[in-house]
Amino acid sequence: MCEMWCRRLMRLDKYLCKSTELTKLEAIERIQNGAVIVNSETVTDESTQVHESNDIQLNGTALKLREFRYILMHKPAGTICSNIDEVYPSLFNYLDLDKASELHIAGRLDADTTGLVLITDDGRWSFNITLPTKSCKKVYRVTLSRDIKDDVADKFKAGVQLQGEKAPTRPAELEVLSPKEVLLTITEGKFHQVKRMFAAVGNRVVGLHREQIGEVSLDVEEGLWRYLTNDEVASFSSN
Repeated sequence: MCEMWCRRLMRLDKYLCKSTELTKLEAIERIQNGAVIVNSETVTDESTQVHESNDIQLNGTALKLREFRYILMHKPAGTICSNIDEVYPSLFNYLDLDKASELHIAGRLDADTTGLVLITDDGRWSFNITLPTKSCKKVYRVTLSRDIKDDVADKFKAGVQLQGEKAPTRPAELEVLSPKEVLLTITEGKFHQVKRMFAAVGNRVVGLHREQIGEVSLDVEEGLWRYLTNDEVASFSSN
């Protein structure tokens, strides 16, 4: 219950955006003009923290939040984890949903990396996936340019020093599938971490695919998506 309570605490302007068709600027204008009442009191500060159980009214009409969305997608190569197209097209082109601009990706992948991404409009929930202190595991299938050396698993378990980082990586698990293909499980998400880890031990990643985040595994074809089940959503809340 505590986790659900925390996830539904948000700024007043965001609450208006998620319970009406107002833009953020329109929501702020209504709040500052005194059109919003929270628990029988007029509130004019858009940064005020409110909860879904509060009685919130806009011009005398009671408001209710839309449900948060939790989505699993199989990211294709050559797409970017962004809401808009840039050098590469956005993977949001594969989502045919209303208000897709409210969604964000919990744990981004590089343009050339494929596999599992989680998409949501619940910012507090995504913290359980992205914050290093939550130790949420991510499993990658890695294709290498050279045969894996026998001592790499032990090095990754102990932690390796990445260029430009003050501390070594957290302990990681390595499972060898073949001389040039492995499964790597990490619990953090430093910039280009998987590629840098193998570079640190004298190898090079030529293919990278994320198969699992937490207890959720990829189970849809490339370019497709589905909503997470309630149990899958709750599995991250308990981290």
